[in-house]
Amino acid sequence: MAKQTKAQKARIGVTEDLIAYGAAIALVKDNAKAKFDESIEIAVNLGVDPRHADQQVRGVVNLPSGTGRDVRVAVFAKDAKAEQAKEAGAEHVGAEDLYEKIAGGFMEFDRVIASPDMMALVGRLGKVLGPRGLMPNPKVGTVTPNVAQAVKDAKGGAVEFRVEKNGIVHAGIGKASFTQEALDLNVKAFVDALSRAKPSGAKGTYVKRITLSSTMGPGIKVDPASLGA
Repeated sequence: MAKQTKAQKARIGVTEDLIAYGAAIALVKDNAKAKFDESIEIAVNLGVDPRHADQQVRGVVNLPSGTGRDVRVAVFAKDAKAEQAKEAGAEHVGAEDLYEKIAGGFMEFDRVIASPDMMALVGRLGKVLGPRGLMPNPKVGTVTPNVAQAVKDAKGGAVEFRVEKNGIVHAGIGKASFTQEALDLNVKAFVDALSRAKPSGAKGTYVKRITLSSTMGPGIKVDPASLGA
């Protein structure tokens, strides 16, 4: 039998059993022992096959307690909308000039937002932004005439989610320093958003497994029923 590492021995209350989400959050917080404020992540295994168009899962959720992250936003807009985006806190705002920077390798941003009239230009960056999950999309509110509100949402706790090819959705839902109540609200909001995004082609059990973990901590298995999933 393999010897346990010091980190494994130090784990508190970790079990293979499914537990209610509130207790799972408490365990994740207890096991977040790094010297930095660890991120808390959720992974949800869905009963979908993303290879089929009618089983895609994608959306956005505004986490009520925020993410704890400093989200850097790039906005494609002109004139008044560009000024509104700057006033809302966007780090990078432009049109052809921003396009040239990104095409040249500039990637110091976490979210890209565009006004509808800019999409012909932004579309030419598909091979750069697409693989990184940064391509603006009206379905998740990143292509919008109200770029200022989109910037505020991005910085205030809006999280995009998209199912991967193996049927799993990953997302950050806060920090270990968040209170139990704050993380409870975020987890519930995220799972509720996933449930609302259930595609028409999904058959059988939709939410199969839920796991919560911190950056350096073990995964804690959550009972989907405790979240009404």
